Amino acid sequence: MQDDLTMIKTDILIIGAGPVGLFTVFEAGLLKLKCHLIDALAKPGGQCSEIYPKKPIYDIPGFPEILAGDLTKNLLDQCKQFQPGFTLGERADTIKKDNNGVFTVTTNKGTVHQAKVIAIAAGLGSFEPRKPKINNISFYEGKGLEYMIKDPEVYRNKRVVIAGGGDSALDWSIFLANINAEVTLVHRRNEFRGALDSVEKVGELKQKNKIKVITPAEIIKINGEKKVESLIIQKEEREIIVDTDYFIPLFGLSPKLGPIGDWGLEIEKNAIKVNTYDYQTNVPGIFAIGDINTYPGKLKLILCGFHEATLMCQSAFQIINPGKKNILKYTTVSGVDGFDGSRKEAPKSVIKSIND
Repeated sequence: MQDDLTMIKTDILIIGAGPVGLFTVFEAGLLKLKCHLIDALAKPGGQCSEIYPKKPIYDIPGFPEILAGDLTKNLLDQCKQFQPGFTLGERADTIKKDNNGVFTVTTNKGTVHQAKVIAIAAGLGSFEPRKPKINNISFYEGKGLEYMIKDPEVYRNKRVVIAGGGDSALDWSIFLANINAEVTLVHRRNEFRGALDSVEKVGELKQKNKIKVITPAEIIKINGEKKVESLIIQKEEREIIVDTDYFIPLFGLSPKLGPIGDWGLEIEKNAIKVNTYDYQTNVPGIFAIGDINTYPGKLKLILCGFHEATLMCQSAFQIINPGKKNILKYTTVSGVDGFDGSRKEAPKSVIKSIND
């Protein structure tokens, strides 16, 4: 039996720490409900932080233009008062429901969570890295081969080969070069598809011999008896051997519904069917919000996910507090009280006479 001390207990367990999942924390917090989030990625934000942090979004209300990475930062700042917990770099794997209506969710790494309400805000599903087609690649996974960077400090003063031509490959090359890693960036084309400032920064670091860039080229083989020791790189008609401690291919992520597809939920075209009253699934207590769900007229937009999260939290409150009435309060009037003791409120009106 799981020790209570090692079990993470919360009111709402959110599967997915993208924009919709993060906004759910805020809406739940207004109702005094505590949240914990599980995400397979190493940091919050979902696609916004992992795939296109420097790309602008134009349809967020109140923001004529906002970078995806900045939206993530703002949402984290907004929900910070409500002290959400995070289980990152792990995928929600199995789920059980006891006779009291409490769900137990265990991740692929064995972390156990309990909650009365599950909110699946997993975007397009759990993201899995696109892997290069190299023989015996699985042998090196976790032995110098990584598909995402969880702790940059691991690579300080180490030899690192990054493969890829997008924002993630560029930004991590820059970051690791700045903590004294010996970085080699390999891309199959001469041109990179990323933010202009990142491309220019890599060019500057190359001129200063802080990053080695090999293009057009592809990594065709990994060498090493027990772990990654060197790579064979095909550049045009010749092969280059590069000694390295780590190989990090950043070829993007491919979405999959993953184990959630085995949770007994009604699925339609790789999305979870919900009602439009509170976005609950066919399993009472499990909701699906954001791009992961489907219903007549569904639009896969962040702003729609925010709306769904707001209504979902109202029903979650009733499940967690049966029989208790919730009175809607406007934040402009009541302010926002955080679980950390902080309070946000408008300046109070002053009642004062004006004498001659």
